[in-house]
Amino acid sequence: MTFDKKLTVSASPHLRNGVTTTGIMLDVIIALFPASAAAVILFGYRTLAVMAVTIASALLSEYITVKILKKPGTLSDLSAVVTGLILALNLPASIPLWMAAIGSVVAIVVVKQFFGGLGQNYVNPALMGRIVLFVSFPAAMSKWTNALAQGGVEAVTTATPLALLKDLGAGNSVSELAAIGSLPGLWQMFCGVRPGSMGEVCIAALLFGGLYLLVRKVISPAIPFAYIGTVALIMLIAGKGDLNFLAYEIMGGGLILGAFFMATDYATSPANTKGRIIFGIGCGIITSVIRLFANMPEGVSFSILLMNILVPHIERITAVKPFGTLKEPKKKKGEAK
Repeated sequence: MTFDKKLTVSASPHLRNGVTTTGIMLDVIIALFPASAAAVILFGYRTLAVMAVTIASALLSEYITVKILKKPGTLSDLSAVVTGLILALNLPASIPLWMAAIGSVVAIVVVKQFFGGLGQNYVNPALMGRIVLFVSFPAAMSKWTNALAQGGVEAVTTATPLALLKDLGAGNSVSELAAIGSLPGLWQMFCGVRPGSMGEVCIAALLFGGLYLLVRKVISPAIPFAYIGTVALIMLIAGKGDLNFLAYEIMGGGLILGAFFMATDYATSPANTKGRIIFGIGCGIITSVIRLFANMPEGVSFSILLMNILVPHIERITAVKPFGTLKEPKKKKGEAK
């Protein structure tokens, strides 16, 4: 008697559901729509050009690379679209379009495809693309425009709120800086009427998108809550209980964008809850140290990158033992191994 069907034996778990890569990526795109729309409203229509260039460059880079490497086409999974969109939201609205295109090429070709494709990259592609642009073109990547001021991207460049907080050593408190107009008000910070990257300024839009991902169970709350909570605790201590200082540090820079949309990347973050909490706390500590003691006022990108590299070690020490595994007895001193 012969059997036509083969019995496939694989490791547990054996649960299946309707979740697909394309579905997850589509949810991320939907979650990023409020921040993208806010960027257009706050910085003008040039933001659409930046988004179009980064997304198109990401798609074209992926298409050409998989053809050269003779790998199956992956454009339909929307991962390249997500990479291009997240990269765009991490850039200044005034960045030259050719620089934005270079960021997408680095993200897709070098970080993603050269390491095996989707799920094989050891760091977030969009994040690395931004860091490469920041290191290569620091002037363009630090040229901020004040949202809604004199026509958006054509406005005179100005410092971000986090950069202004470095001036506290001159004797001004956060409240005094806000009172004299050096800092935008907290409501302006929440709504995004301030200098910064296209997608990081509107906290309301980012929280709405993050809540969507949590409700859809696309991401776990462990990383964003641990990340933001750690930064909040350290900044509360560093600010000697100044809640205004705390609020500006939480809403300033790319903390909310990074915590919900970059640190939670499946391929570059731990798979278990304990590991995710450690990962989030590590990101928070590094971000806070950079903001408080380094020359740069922001540290989200570098903190997530460093923790991405440590993910294999975090997963090794937090791995859940398979059910039924017996703990090996300790060897007595002098006993043969």
